[in-house]
Amino acid sequence: MLSLVDVKLDLETKDNLINGVSLDIMPGKLTVITGPNGGGKTSLAKLIAGLYVPTSGKILLDGEDISHLSVTDRAKKGIAYAFQQPVSFKGITVRELLEIASGNEMSEMKMCRILEKVGLCAREYMDREMDSHLSGGEMKRIEIATVLSRPAKYIVFDEPEAGIDLWSFTSLIDAFETLKKDEDRALLIISHQERILQIADYIAVIKDGLITQSGTKDEVLPELMDGSRGYCPKGKEIF
Repeated sequence: MLSLVDVKLDLETKDNLINGVSLDIMPGKLTVITGPNGGGKTSLAKLIAGLYVPTSGKILLDGEDISHLSVTDRAKKGIAYAFQQPVSFKGITVRELLEIASGNEMSEMKMCRILEKVGLCAREYMDREMDSHLSGGEMKRIEIATVLSRPAKYIVFDEPEAGIDLWSFTSLIDAFETLKKDEDRALLIISHQERILQIADYIAVIKDGLITQSGTKDEVLPELMDGSRGYCPKGKEIF
C-alpha cells in the first residue's frame, strides 16, 4: 500500500500547495483524485512521483518511508508517473522508448497490444522519433503507453484525458479497467473527467491543498454529480 501521512508542501514561489493530506492508495484499486483547478491535484501527484519533496509528513511505500527518495529510486521501487505535459526525446524512436520503459526488448506483437490500448498502430508509430513531428495528442498517448509497458506496482496518471481524441479515450478507459483488475497494481489518476470517475473504486476531492471529501465511488460521486460542487450537467467534466 502507498500511504500519504499528513503530507504538506510549501514552495518558495507559492506557499501551502498541500496543507496536510493523508491518503491510502491500495493495490487492485483505482483511486481518482479530483477537484477544482489549482486545488493541489498535480502537486500531490508530483509528491508521490518524487518530483517534489514534502515539507513535512511522510510518504510510505509498503511501510517504507520514501519521502526523500529521488524519482529514479522511486521508479526502481515500482512507482511510475505519466506527466500532464509529455516530454519529447529527440533521436529516440517510439520502439526504443517503449523498450527502455519496459527494461527489455519488446516483440512487435507486444508493442502492438500496448499501443493499441492508447489508440495507435504499432506499424505506423514504432519507428517514428519522439520529436516535434508528433502532435501533442500523439505524444501524450505514447507516454501513457510507456507507463503501461512498465512492470510498475503503483501507476500515477496526471490528467490522461488531455489531448486525447474520443476514440482513443474510449480505448484508454478500457485499458484502465483491465489494469485495475490486477490485484498487484494500484492506479492513481488525477482527473475531473466523468467517465474516469465512473470507473473509480475510490475518489478523493482536493481543494486548497486539503482533501475535503473521500470515500468509495458510490459515496462520493453522487454528491459531485448533483450540481452542488460545480458539475455542469451538459458537460463531461466535474469542476
